[in-house]
Amino acid sequence: MQFVKFRLSLSMLSLMSVLAVSSCSEDDAELAVNDSAVITVENIIESKSLVESGTFQNAGSSPVLNPGESASFSFYAGKGQAISFVAMYGNSNDLFFAPANPGIKLYQDNGNPVTGDVSSQMKLWDNGTRVNEATGPTVTHPGVAETIVKNIAEIALAVPASQLLKAELTHEGGTKFTLKLTNTSGGTANETPISAGVWAISHISGTTLSKEDPIFSPGKLSANGLTDLAETGKTTAMTQYLTGITGPNSPFSPVLVVVYSGNDNPIFKTGENDRGQGLKELSQQGNADVLAAFLKTKSGVKEVFVLKDPATTILQPRINGNNGGKASQTISARKGDRIALATMYGQSNDWFVAATNNGVDGSTRGDISSIMGIFDSGTLESSFPGAHIGSQPAQVENQPVQQLANPNPFNTLPSVQQMIKVTIQ
Repeated sequence: MQFVKFRLSLSMLSLMSVLAVSSCSEDDAELAVNDSAVITVENIIESKSLVESGTFQNAGSSPVLNPGESASFSFYAGKGQAISFVAMYGNSNDLFFAPANPGIKLYQDNGNPVTGDVSSQMKLWDNGTRVNEATGPTVTHPGVAETIVKNIAEIALAVPASQLLKAELTHEGGTKFTLKLTNTSGGTANETPISAGVWAISHISGTTLSKEDPIFSPGKLSANGLTDLAETGKTTAMTQYLTGITGPNSPFSPVLVVVYSGNDNPIFKTGENDRGQGLKELSQQGNADVLAAFLKTKSGVKEVFVLKDPATTILQPRINGNNGGKASQTISARKGDRIALATMYGQSNDWFVAATNNGVDGSTRGDISSIMGIFDSGTLESSFPGAHIGSQPAQVENQPVQQLANPNPFNTLPSVQQMIKVTIQ
């Protein structure tokens, strides 16, 4: 009887041991699955064609530039970008002043800014929507509509356009310019008032402009509110169109992702100057490799990755309705770990988008875009985003890292959550 009881006890112990082993294996497997996650970063900027656009008019009681009167406006542009503008020749049915596309060149081939009188680039164009009468103060407005609307074409009068509207460029430093337009038609055979007008600067990628014809297209029909401006001098419709295609068009650099422990974000800390560990290279050049290599040697850092879009390496914005660039990476992070990331805002001198404060807990899953902020690394003088590329080198700074205000000193960007999406699943 005692032998039977002993054997029974051995059987029960054996079963309990199997159950215990089985239970541990299942728990370990579940824990391993929960530790593993995929972080995905996506550029969701809805790309626009123009960096800047605006209007200009006489500063007096009337927006019209009468002979001898001037209007000025300031803007930002980098090498390869140009300033385009349009204003109505008042004593006409549908003629307008504008430089040829893509606009007035702003930098010499050696990178020096263009300054001084650029009136030689002024031209006069026929909008093609009204039958042209002889120009002069007695011209009928709006005049007779063309039976068949014509394409926009350059037109010549007795006096060249360059002698009717004077254009002068001033370089204000950095990438800032001012253009002064003066009505010089007084006393000529083609004396005329000149309307208020619109202006635009196109985005550029490398040497390619996003829009070579930002306001009008010779050889094509008038569009986008240009007819209103050319026939009546009113800028409202054209301004609405230009505003709709003005905004950011920025890529993001390859994304640095780090899993770590502790209370301090190892990538950066606001209020501190660049540590010389690689943040400068990330924020200025989009090169995350230097900082990634350093972080791999840092105590408390568990994993470091540099995420790249499989097709283009960088994360491009959404263009023509297509999805923007995206990069993903499997990471291992559990409760108590921290996750942080950073990427360069491409159309800047030294701005970067990163997780604020101390990142997120390693157990966090879902959309974490709300923790992202945009920062100035303080290593180069800031410039208008999208109007710095290829221009003269920016002034070196030695300022603390700071979260960027929005509106920033130059413009208003979309919220960070409208520019970048970060998920952990």
